[in-house]
Amino acid sequence: MEINHSALRHNYLQSRQQAGRPALAVIKADAYGHGALGCAAALADIADGFALLNIEDAVALRQAGIQQPITLLEGPFDRAEVQAMAEYNIAGAIHSSEQIAWLQEGSLPRAVEVWLKINSGMNRLGFHPEQAAAVIQQLHALPQARLSTIMTHFATADDARGVSAQWQRFAPVAQASGLAISAANSAAVFRHPHTHGTVVRPGITLYGCSPFADCHAAGLGLQTTMTLSADIIAIQHLQAGDTVGYGLNFQAGKPMRIGIVACGYADGYPRIAANGTPVMVAGQRSGTVGRVSMDMLVVNLTHIPAATIGSRVELWGPNVAIEEVAAAAGTIGYELMCAIAPRVPRRLI
Repeated sequence: MEINHSALRHNYLQSRQQAGRPALAVIKADAYGHGALGCAAALADIADGFALLNIEDAVALRQAGIQQPITLLEGPFDRAEVQAMAEYNIAGAIHSSEQIAWLQEGSLPRAVEVWLKINSGMNRLGFHPEQAAAVIQQLHALPQARLSTIMTHFATADDARGVSAQWQRFAPVAQASGLAISAANSAAVFRHPHTHGTVVRPGITLYGCSPFADCHAAGLGLQTTMTLSADIIAIQHLQAGDTVGYGLNFQAGKPMRIGIVACGYADGYPRIAANGTPVMVAGQRSGTVGRVSMDMLVVNLTHIPAATIGSRVELWGPNVAIEEVAAAAGTIGYELMCAIAPRVPRRLI
């Protein structure tokens, strides 16, 4: 697998330019499978800050020399994490009374920067809008906390329903708070400019994947950051009626030449990808054949005589949009990126 840091930088700048606001680069889930430390280092001279999930990952960034603001999108998970946030100057969301209680316990080397999370309708994390004024007052009165930002997260910024209902709940509270405002995820950055607030939080667009079902990344001016490819390790010739792979769910309707590729679901390629899921071989598009197995998959080489053992097959990348593969597997590009297994070799380009 190849990781293109030049494309990552381009995509960050494209997202920030689209918003016209400072942007926290979201590098949770090991930067969507791209390697959080490497991506943070690649963006260190241009990023306004980083957002991620786990305190361990945030501390690792600090220990690697990352100086930009770091925000934990789900905040601390216990009192020990509050202590670490203070020690390493890491901000975090506050979405529950338990987290406020942890801030109140004992002493800290410095006040912890906190972002108040408002539940505007997604109903995962956050205080309800009618609770906001009292919680803001409580946090302002707490010496261990420095309340800087009010935030929410959109459930349908990427589809036709948009953000109107959630924004109508959140905006009055946010504007009355006098705090910095953060609401826009990748989809809102590109399609809902009225939500851009003070700072935006691009995630999937950093990695060259569109959040929208009706538009691939190239249509947003983004570049591919991840290329998954593997070699052909064997070639078989089929006659009409021959079947391929587990379950025998593909039967050749005519003579075919097929290539066996050294990549399977143990590497992160989706097992449920349909017959014909696009690939690129020797400069020509083709498709998968039969069921993906643990360590191998099969591609159609009938129309590609130049392909042979050792030929490289692009499974997704610059020539095969990850959105296409995700659609064929009934999922989204986010999941494919995050599912790449540790055994897959990484190469930075």
